[in-house]
Amino acid sequence: MRAPSPKVAIAAVAVAALAVAGCAESDRDDSSGGSKKDTLVFGVAGDPKVLDPSFASDGESLRVARQVFETLVRPEEGGTKVTPGLAESWTPDAAGTTWTFKLRSGVKFHDGTEFNAEAVCVNFNRWYNAKGLMQSPDVTAYWQDVMGGFAKNENADLPPSLFKSCTAKDATTVDLAFTRVSSKVPAALMLPSFSIHSPKALQQYDASNVGGTAEDIKYPSYAMEHPTGTGPFKFKAWDVANKTLTIERNDDYYGNKAKLKTLIYKTISDENARKQALRSGDIQGYDLVGPADVEPLRSEGFNMLTRPAFNVLYLAINQKGNPKLADIKVRQAIAYALNRQALVDSKLPPGAKVGVNFMPDTVEGFNGDVTKYDYNPEKAKQLLAEAGASNLSLRFHYPTEVTRPYMPNPKDIFELLSADLKAVGIKVEAIPLKWSPDYLNATTSGNKHDIHFLGWTGDYGDAYNFIGTFFDRPKDEWGFTDQALFDQFKDADTTADQAARVEKYKALNKAIMDRLPGVPISHSPPAIVFAKDVTGIKASPLTDERFSTAEFKS
Repeated sequence: MRAPSPKVAIAAVAVAALAVAGCAESDRDDSSGGSKKDTLVFGVAGDPKVLDPSFASDGESLRVARQVFETLVRPEEGGTKVTPGLAESWTPDAAGTTWTFKLRSGVKFHDGTEFNAEAVCVNFNRWYNAKGLMQSPDVTAYWQDVMGGFAKNENADLPPSLFKSCTAKDATTVDLAFTRVSSKVPAALMLPSFSIHSPKALQQYDASNVGGTAEDIKYPSYAMEHPTGTGPFKFKAWDVANKTLTIERNDDYYGNKAKLKTLIYKTISDENARKQALRSGDIQGYDLVGPADVEPLRSEGFNMLTRPAFNVLYLAINQKGNPKLADIKVRQAIAYALNRQALVDSKLPPGAKVGVNFMPDTVEGFNGDVTKYDYNPEKAKQLLAEAGASNLSLRFHYPTEVTRPYMPNPKDIFELLSADLKAVGIKVEAIPLKWSPDYLNATTSGNKHDIHFLGWTGDYGDAYNFIGTFFDRPKDEWGFTDQALFDQFKDADTTADQAARVEKYKALNKAIMDRLPGVPISHSPPAIVFAKDVTGIKASPLTDERFSTAEFKS
């Protein structure tokens, strides 16, 4: 998951008399008459951008959404398999284009209103009928990645919508109709961006009234102050100034109630500062543990969880940014110049691997028999000379003030990769930019970037979620148009037979690595750590950890 996040106008919301360190020690009476900690403070690397997951694509916003909202289907705990969520079961019709979902009964939204089939249709129709700035890829990135376009596309470049209609057959039965068979259904419906919201709250807080401009998007109050779902936690407050966001147990939850009363997300952008806050007890867990800190913290007795590698770090090459980059020999030279194994060995956690495809080998459709670009600086120089690009100069963007699961230390990664490029005679202009919104906006739109690195953590266990997200249509990040490749993606996506589709994914991976729009760098198994007395959380390859099961050992 990653996509551009625009500037956000946020009105600070006070957190009612909550001192973070003090919260860590709050107690409540348990059934035995003793006392038990009931508040967990979790350190995160960055602020969420928006609380309405319909508009979110950054990991920190989606982290909150996963606790507050629920989707029709959800990933199995600790895995990627599709399992029941708000829907208990789902079946396709004979054509594979209409899916019937049988919904749970007795579920209520946080505002007390009933969850039912009509609420599902209100949500899908809201997304499908988006207008104005809601059609911006910066606002509805995941809808566009999965569904394509809208009921009425305002941008001629948008494809027809995969989604067709929603019909509430009765209170607990809903039909979702699609325009064609797609590998994305039902798996993509587990994305937090397809969370089901309270129709009453959507209307009350004018949830679709996105204002401002494409460069300075302003979200409605629903998206910043009133997110209303059905999850085991409900939103309480967002203290922007103090970088804390508080959610609390939903005591009316239909399933197993959260064991914690309060969960606070505390933004601590510096990796070492997060580690020290854990050791001092100011926080009781944090994500994106530095590779060098995994074993020391584990040896100190902290509860270290390692997620399976379900991500990719890549170097993107923008073929419109510099005319030389449209030459395949130049792109090949860049690939051969990079000592990716050295980067994996020195900067990434144990278990990390050099990228062969733009997806990890744990996903069906991975193809080990593709063109490979092993480190070969002499070959890189030769290709540059053949292309008349021996004096190539590149603008190399890299992000600051961020840590991602696939990218533990951006500056270190930039320094290694740029040194490799300089060693074969490529001049590098360093362009460091703040992660959000500057870096994301600069590297995913326009033609001012030549090369940059970004990454992706998979959302569900299908190859299309990786390679299709990147390459199934023209995107400014890559700056190329290849209709034959796009048609090849469409053919794979509409192939109903799983085994046949996997073979087509393998062919796509070969085509991508022959075309070489960028260079897959690595796949990393990121770590998440908790205090010595925190238990009950299972690591997820999708970063879908369920805090409702967390508790402090007595």
